[in-house]
Amino acid sequence: MLDKIIQREFGIEPVEIKELDGYDNKNYKVSTADAVYIFKTYQFSREQLDLIKAENDLLMYLKAVGQNGIPEPISFTDNSYERVVTVKNNMLIIRMLSFLKGNFIGEATFTTELAASLGRFLAELDSKLINYTNYVLKSRQHDWDLQYALRNREYLSAIENTNNRSVVEYFFLQFEEIVVPALPSLRKSIIHNDANEWNLLTEDNKISGIIDFGDVAYTPLINELAIAITYACYNKESSTEFALSLLKAYHDISPLQEQEINILYYLIAARLCVSVCNSARAKQVNPENTYVTISEQYAWKFLHHLLTINPIGFENKVRAELGFEVNKPEPFDLLMATRLKHLSAIISVSYEHPLYVKKAAFQYMYDAYGNTILDAYNNIPHVGHSHPKVVRAGQRQLAKLNTNTRYIYNSLGRYAEKLLAKFPESLNKVFFVNSGSEASDLAIRIARKHTGFSKLMVVEHGYHGHTQAGIDISDYKFNNPKGQGQKSFISKAPIPDTYRGKFKNDDGTAGAAYAKNAVQQLAKSDEPIAAFIAEPIIGCGGQVPLAKGYLPPLYQAIRQQGGVCISDEVQTGFGRLGDVFWGFETQEVIPDLVIIGKPMGNGHPMGAVITTTEIAASFETGVEFFSSFGGNPVSCEIGLTVLDIIEEQHLQANAKDVGDYYKSLFLELKERFDCIGDVRGSGLFLGVEIVKSGTQEPDAALAKYIKNELRNRHILISTDGPHDSVLKTKPPLIFTKENAKTVVDTVEAVLRVDNKKATLN
Repeated sequence: MLDKIIQREFGIEPVEIKELDGYDNKNYKVSTADAVYIFKTYQFSREQLDLIKAENDLLMYLKAVGQNGIPEPISFTDNSYERVVTVKNNMLIIRMLSFLKGNFIGEATFTTELAASLGRFLAELDSKLINYTNYVLKSRQHDWDLQYALRNREYLSAIENTNNRSVVEYFFLQFEEIVVPALPSLRKSIIHNDANEWNLLTEDNKISGIIDFGDVAYTPLINELAIAITYACYNKESSTEFALSLLKAYHDISPLQEQEINILYYLIAARLCVSVCNSARAKQVNPENTYVTISEQYAWKFLHHLLTINPIGFENKVRAELGFEVNKPEPFDLLMATRLKHLSAIISVSYEHPLYVKKAAFQYMYDAYGNTILDAYNNIPHVGHSHPKVVRAGQRQLAKLNTNTRYIYNSLGRYAEKLLAKFPESLNKVFFVNSGSEASDLAIRIARKHTGFSKLMVVEHGYHGHTQAGIDISDYKFNNPKGQGQKSFISKAPIPDTYRGKFKNDDGTAGAAYAKNAVQQLAKSDEPIAAFIAEPIIGCGGQVPLAKGYLPPLYQAIRQQGGVCISDEVQTGFGRLGDVFWGFETQEVIPDLVIIGKPMGNGHPMGAVITTTEIAASFETGVEFFSSFGGNPVSCEIGLTVLDIIEEQHLQANAKDVGDYYKSLFLELKERFDCIGDVRGSGLFLGVEIVKSGTQEPDAALAKYIKNELRNRHILISTDGPHDSVLKTKPPLIFTKENAKTVVDTVEAVLRVDNKKATLN
């Protein structure tokens, strides 16, 4: 059938017709006795016919102005260049193009020389098109034109992997915030718009031609380079090096403008997002067509790799390569001077060389100097820094309503219901506040009102907040050399530590022994205890998990004498420990009150106290409780979104899987280094005790050294514990095994480099 159509319409006698891979139309390689052509067919529509005519006009214009390495339209017998035919009752548009010889760069060894050749080729092509006008092309709007990248949001749901989907959502959000405002002022031109590795031909390590002008668009000129860089670099190790070679060669012929350089990083990301969105959609619509997903694995890999590239650093490298002035951050000394001028010096900063940050994404932070920082420390961005769903939730609700709980709005009830569903049935009332500290304060107030008692029992080295009530119950604060000292209404139980403490075996016997001692202490109290409060893992005590079996007998004793039991889940809750959603579950107990905070809002200030109907009812007999911002609509929408993300992205399971692996790496390191005394914790809440070799004596100096050396190598962890000798790591729950290995490998490198600081077994 095709051979007869080709012979009739073009006067060409085919010897062989071979179907080629295609995206949304069918292409054929037609060989004759003395020539080769490309025969193309399209489903008929009036719009498609106009576009093909416009494409042919563009190709003929380029030929007329001397552009080499492009296909040439082949005329029909009547000297036209496109036609509608009917084949088996199906209307098709047909056309013929010349065949270009050469190898696809997707099959070639890519070098910096080839990258430079590509830059020169595109610069010459774009220089010829900059003044070309075609009103059909100017009016075209389609998904593959980067200025309309956000149209592809409708395909997000087709991306099955929710972690991948969140990365695309993040970059679409950055595109909306950074690129969209710049679009009106950018230079625009008709461009090829699809310089990918299967549209570019090479001979002798040079670009010899470009094919497939089907995505041609009138769009910002810089999009041509963003697309070319994407496909030239997305499966390469030295991606930045190739990008710089390409850009420099292009710029030498067709100079770029600063505002184009400013957004290039985000345009590259946008092209990758458009690609993976269309691949996901195409798999749903036509799962048999493997052509549309052929490069998908590389696109995903590069998209995740982009997160590890500081956009400030990328832009500055491009600026330096092209001869523009590099952006310099505000002087650090000036920032510190301004801070100290207006803030008290008691508000500390972390690390010997404090971090000057500009942006963050998921588990990465970007400093002002162009470095990417792996965040293995911050547990407040629970589902990741700048998670796009959290950002969107806050933005949308802020644009509609933000008020207090004295008014009725839907999100308060919806969030309360979804949050309480995560707790045992008896914990069915919630009081919303603004922070974990405020929640601690309120929990103590509720406990005292319910029991009628004032005395409180706490755990050694515990920390529960910065309010006065929080400090009163925090041994970490009141027992500090600069602290206020232990108040008369506080009873302090020894920390149930199986590494440093009196009882060692964490098989239940140590926990029972510690609990027995605490119960005996309770019996000696001169008045009943209103509440016992403890963290499931004592963070400021050095990430010390409560010994197995510690809480059940102690909870029972507290309740028998009329008190209530409080679990502080500010750091350990929301699936961080992996095996459980709440830390108290590891002890197989149900508290009477639970304090939550930090991760609730992923950085948005939120806190809450969860308790029983009975305890809430007794509190209701007192003075009205009201929090101006606790439970406001914005907080509720953000809180709901955080819970949704934990479920959708299976972050509790990730905390378990990655956390177990992370801990195993530290345990292996412990076998090789005598300076590691203990590795403890669970999920993504771990502590590594640093000691003087062969002893249990804390080595705060070495711990500090490791922390700061990791900071110098762009990894964040911290130190804590009574002697500040415990490395603590509690990263966002999207942390990966690769991230975990990076941290542990770097700790090992630090220890091996400084033999004075660590002794190898």
